[in-house]
Amino acid sequence: MMDSIYVTTKVELKKIELTTKNMESSRFINICFLVFCASLIIPTRSHSYSHVALFIFGDSLYDVGNNNYLKNALARVNIKPYGETFFKYPTGRASDGRLIPDFVAEFAKLPLIPPYLQPGNRQFINGVNFASGGAGALVETNQRRVIDLKTQLRNFKNMEKQLIREKHGVAEVKTLLSKAVYIFSIGSNDYFVPFATNSTVLQSYSQEEYVKMVIGNITAVIQEIYKIGGRKFGLSKLTALGCDPALRALKLATTGGSGCMDEATMLAKLHNIALPEVLKELESHLKGFTYSIFDFYTTADERLNNPSKYGFKEVKMACCGSGPYRGSFTCGLKGYQVCDNVSEYLYFDAVHPTEKANYQFAKLMWKGSTQVVKPYNLKTLFEI
Repeated sequence: MMDSIYVTTKVELKKIELTTKNMESSRFINICFLVFCASLIIPTRSHSYSHVALFIFGDSLYDVGNNNYLKNALARVNIKPYGETFFKYPTGRASDGRLIPDFVAEFAKLPLIPPYLQPGNRQFINGVNFASGGAGALVETNQRRVIDLKTQLRNFKNMEKQLIREKHGVAEVKTLLSKAVYIFSIGSNDYFVPFATNSTVLQSYSQEEYVKMVIGNITAVIQEIYKIGGRKFGLSKLTALGCDPALRALKLATTGGSGCMDEATMLAKLHNIALPEVLKELESHLKGFTYSIFDFYTTADERLNNPSKYGFKEVKMACCGSGPYRGSFTCGLKGYQVCDNVSEYLYFDAVHPTEKANYQFAKLMWKGSTQVVKPYNLKTLFEI
C-alpha cells in the first residue's frame, strides 16, 4: 500500500483584470489561492502512528489469555473465580482482575492489549500480547505446554509480516515498531519449575551457569527485536520467588520448616544482579537502545515486610487455593477455598498477585522514581 494518498485537482484559472486601486487586495487573494491549492496536494496518511504501541512478552504475570487458545496448556485460568473483581468473568488472566500490562496500557491511554492467539485478532496498531502462562526464557521450561520466549519472538515476527502484507507499508510498520515500547516478564518459571517438579536440572549446572543461560536467552530475543526495529524495552527484576505461597507450602511439605524457600530466592537474586549488567552492555553497543528496569524484588519485599503500609493484611497466604498457605494450584478447581475480601491479600493464588497489588506495581513501573525503576520509568519511554 502506498504511504500516502495524494489528492489532485485540475484548476482552471480565469483571467482577472485589476485596476490600480485594488492591486493590494488582489495580491492578498492570490496568496490565499496558492495556499489553498498547496493544501490539496499535502499527503494524508491512511493511518496515524502518532501514538506509541505496546508489545508484551512473558509469562502468567503478563498473559491476558493466550493460553486459552493453546492446546495442552499447562496453566489455563479461564475459570471462576479468576477475573471476578474487574471483568466479572474469567478472561485467562491469572488474577482476580487486571494484570500489570493492563494498567500500563491504561496509563498510556491505550485500549486493553489483546492476546496474539485470540481468534480474529488483527488489530495490531496499538500492540499485541504474546505472553504465555508458565513460559520461561529457556525452551525446556514447561516444554510443549507453553509458548516459550523464543516462540513468542517468532509470533512477533509473523505479526510484523502480517502488518506489512495486509494493511501497511514497510516504512509505516518500521515507524510503528521503532516508536513502540516492549515489556517483558520472564525468568521466574525457569527458576521456579525445577523446585516445583523436583527436576535435577540444577544439578547439571552451577547457579551462575544456569542464570547465565536464562539471561542469555532473554537478551538474544531483545537483540532480535532490536534488529526488526524495536528500541525501547521495559523489564523487571524477579521477586523473592521462595516467598510465594506455593514455595512456602513446598518447603513446609519437604522439610517441615516454615518461611521462604531460600534456594529459589537466591537464584532470583543472581538473576537480578546479572540483568542490569547485560542491559547496560546492550545500551553501549546498540544505537538508540533505551531501557527501563523495575525493581520488582524490593517493591514486593516491602509489601511482604510492611503489609499494612500498603493496605494489605495477608501476604503469606493466597486468597484462592487449598492446603498450607493455599499454596496449591487448585484455585477454581474442586476443593479450593477463596477469601472473603481479596483486597486484603497480596497474592490471589499460589504465585500471582491480586489486582490491587498489580495496580501498585504498575503505577511504580509507570512513574516511579529512580529508587524503584531506572534509568527511566515507562512513562518516559513512551514519551521519548
